Amino acid sequence: MRWLPALVGAALLLNTSDVLAHGVADDDKAFIEQSSGMRLMPFIYLAAKHMVTGYDHLLFLFGVISFLYRMKDVGVYVTLFAVGHSVTPLYGVLSGTHVNPYIVDAIIGLSVMYKALDNLGAFKRIFGFQPNTKVAVLVFGFFHGFGLATKLQEFTLSKEGLVPNILAFNVGVELGQLLALSAILIGMGFWRRSDGFRHHATSANTALMTSGFLLMGYQLTGYFTT
Repeated sequence: MRWLPALVGAALLLNTSDVLAHGVADDDKAFIEQSSGMRLMPFIYLAAKHMVTGYDHLLFLFGVISFLYRMKDVGVYVTLFAVGHSVTPLYGVLSGTHVNPYIVDAIIGLSVMYKALDNLGAFKRIFGFQPNTKVAVLVFGFFHGFGLATKLQEFTLSKEGLVPNILAFNVGVELGQLLALSAILIGMGFWRRSDGFRHHATSANTALMTSGFLLMGYQLTGYFTT
């Protein structure tokens, strides 16, 4: 897992023009802007594609489930993240609430760094207290959803069929999340069977913390230089 920071760094360098777009390709942008009326299946597909390729969301999910061994616990945390991630895109787009995308994406980077520190026990060891992990996942889920809302607000969306299309987009995000989560859980199942899981888990979360710091620093640099 030591390749994690390098992978994120490479993604930032290779996709500097799309870092704020969370992987929304030019063709997809054009389709969204040119669509009118209800286009449920295309919006579901585009949202699922966004989630599967959204490395910031995937890094956070990886951190969330790193030390969850029961599927019941995985379901609770993933549901909390899904609720937060679903509510704010709909609210942001329909209410016209605008938030600076650099700040939102910096907070998303912070969420990755927070979860890694939480997994490493840093809060209890250094500060003497343990934040409520469920509340944190829900709150950061809201910000991950606002990150998506800021991207949708950059497009000229047709008002015809807007609500059904945004709802379909949310459904697609959750389907994409389930696909990504399934792959992560399968890979983690094999990883946990290895003899050095605990040692490697510490290294992986250190790498995760570094990745979150890189993501946050990149966005803050963009905020102060743009």
